[in-house]
Amino acid sequence: MTFVPEGLIKDTPLAQALSERYLAYALSTIMSRSLPDVRDGLKPVHRRLIFAMRQLKLDPKSGFKKCARIVGDVIGKYHPHGDAAVYEALVRLAQNFAVRYPLIEGQGNFGSIDGDNAAAMRYTESRMTKIAQALLEGIDENSVDFRDTYDGEEKEPIVLPGAFPNLLANGASGIAVGMATNIPPHNICEIYQAAMILIQNPDATTQDLLKYVQGPDFPTGGEIVENKDVILQTYETGKGSLRLRAKWEIEHGRFGTWVIIVKEIPYQVQKSKLIEQIASLMEQKKLPLLADVRDESTEDIRLILEPKVKTIQPKILMESMFRLTALENRFSYNINVLDHKAVPKVMGLKSILKAWLDHRYEVLIRRSQYRMSVIEQRLEILKGLLTVYLNLDEVIRIIRDEDDVKAVLMQLFKLTDIQVEAILNIRLRSLRRLEENAIHNEFAQLTEEKAALTSLLANEVLCWKAINKELKEGLKIFGNSEDGLRRTIISQAPKSIDVVDILEKVEREPLTIILSSKGWIKALKGHNFNIENHKFKEGDHLFKSLECQSNERICIFSSDGKIFNIKASDLPRGRGDGQPIRLLIDLSNDAEVTEFFILHDEKKYILVSNAAKGFIIDGKNLLTERKTGKQILILKNNDKAYACLSVLGDYIAIANSAGKFLVFPLEQIPELKKGAGVVLQKLRKGKLKVIFTFNSKDGFTMPSQTKLRNFESLSQFIGNRASIGHKSPNWLRILN
Repeated sequence: MTFVPEGLIKDTPLAQALSERYLAYALSTIMSRSLPDVRDGLKPVHRRLIFAMRQLKLDPKSGFKKCARIVGDVIGKYHPHGDAAVYEALVRLAQNFAVRYPLIEGQGNFGSIDGDNAAAMRYTESRMTKIAQALLEGIDENSVDFRDTYDGEEKEPIVLPGAFPNLLANGASGIAVGMATNIPPHNICEIYQAAMILIQNPDATTQDLLKYVQGPDFPTGGEIVENKDVILQTYETGKGSLRLRAKWEIEHGRFGTWVIIVKEIPYQVQKSKLIEQIASLMEQKKLPLLADVRDESTEDIRLILEPKVKTIQPKILMESMFRLTALENRFSYNINVLDHKAVPKVMGLKSILKAWLDHRYEVLIRRSQYRMSVIEQRLEILKGLLTVYLNLDEVIRIIRDEDDVKAVLMQLFKLTDIQVEAILNIRLRSLRRLEENAIHNEFAQLTEEKAALTSLLANEVLCWKAINKELKEGLKIFGNSEDGLRRTIISQAPKSIDVVDILEKVEREPLTIILSSKGWIKALKGHNFNIENHKFKEGDHLFKSLECQSNERICIFSSDGKIFNIKASDLPRGRGDGQPIRLLIDLSNDAEVTEFFILHDEKKYILVSNAAKGFIIDGKNLLTERKTGKQILILKNNDKAYACLSVLGDYIAIANSAGKFLVFPLEQIPELKKGAGVVLQKLRKGKLKVIFTFNSKDGFTMPSQTKLRNFESLSQFIGNRASIGHKSPNWLRILN
């Protein structure tokens, strides 16, 4: 028995099959999901929602219908995807804080700016707004092409007529395969004005258009702080980013007190998460200027920011808030859309307006042609009806006596089939004299309208005048209301304020840091402590103490050549034993703390190993945020790090336990970012004991001594780097 497979089975390389299917998926995502059409500014799901609501006759003057009914129609007839995704799209089109000009009017709980979700679709109702109605205007007049739906049972529009500039007015965002789009909303009055300027002057530049389109106009308001050059470049290229800040004001209280009132927050920032972020930063003591934050919002946003002290300047407080919180964010432009050929393209402001106007031009031509065909058909019928009134008695006789009435009428009066059908469908009551007058009037009006349409279709200038008139009417309808007022302020980029320096000054306090020999560390508030009387754990004693400020950074140099940084403000406070330093930094088990000092990134340092090798390093290269530290000094043959010295002066002095002393210029030591270094002194059998730097002009003082010695006393010890040196002088006490 031979097995016959059902269907066709074809051998195909796996790579080819995967690439073909992934390409199909990518094209589907780009064209049918993520990118809006430049003509109506809608993605397929939004277009299908609006069209389905029109089919349900949910115009602005009708009643509301359950969202579940609308979603059911959309997924059943036009959009074969999940109901949750379709409902989310519907909800967004109804949220006045998500879209600048809502296309859907909702009734019920449609979410909030706090990030609350909308109620289930069975509880909410909706209908179209006037703007959605404008997008559909003329759709029954052959203004756009239709295609079969996914199951072939219905027809759906490929694009809407789009009498409203929805793409720029409401913006769009989406992520496709290999590309994305992010378009901000704009003010409708400014868009209409720019479009009219482009009609009058097709050669207008982006800079000319920006005299009218100032920039984005977000539904949540806020303030854009960016230079005009940056805005111009963004709208010319279709890519860029702008800084958006919250809008705030000062509210004065009694006795010179004041608070900041935040009235508007940046677009797409959830108020509840913003407050959580501020509260978290306060808990981490990263907002030292802020005492409290309160939410007194109702329908309008009202966040209260209370300063710690009334002497702080409000601008300084807000600059610190902008720097660290979502009260300031960046909106990234990526105006990636599908053009009239469904090809993805990044467009600038002028290109988008031109594409929309070209679409309106095509819609006007198609509607005019459709109207012309309707008029011609009606005029043909009216001519036949007039023939009836001129020969009424003869027509009645033919209808009563002739067997083939239609053929006789067509032959006798030279009528067409359509005219005869219209005559035979006339009611007897329509044979009055008044009806004849009405037909004559209608015939004259339609003849006049036909002449006007003929002139319009033959003259491109008249077409653009008609479109300009449409724009003026749109500006009058949508611009003369609160929605026409600009909500987002456009300001120049503010002068930079060194907030970090101000914060450091505010939170700065004196600290004394104590590190024990067994690695216990703590900070005491204040300076000038008698460390000798400080108590340590049994068997432990002082390794080193430092007097510093709380805003300074402590650098730890370990015996394995690693550098660690700890913020002084992060150290444990109090009179107890403190905390093991190994909990603050990942110090290896066989490593110990070699040096412990205040890091100044503007200084230079010398790193030295116990093999008398080293190099100079810039203080900036000792900065690290990693708990595991940063390997700076490379050690070999079981060597260990010996010292990290500040570069003070122009000479370095080294002495070892073999009684050799060497002085040479610091310029002989190379400056590196990391490495093993170079030989500073040949130790032979000795061990490194003393190393310090000094200024030859000022003289020097030996470590642990107080006597100032002049540079001339070192003349016999001066040599070159990597020398053995000379016998140590008597005043240099070194234990062998």
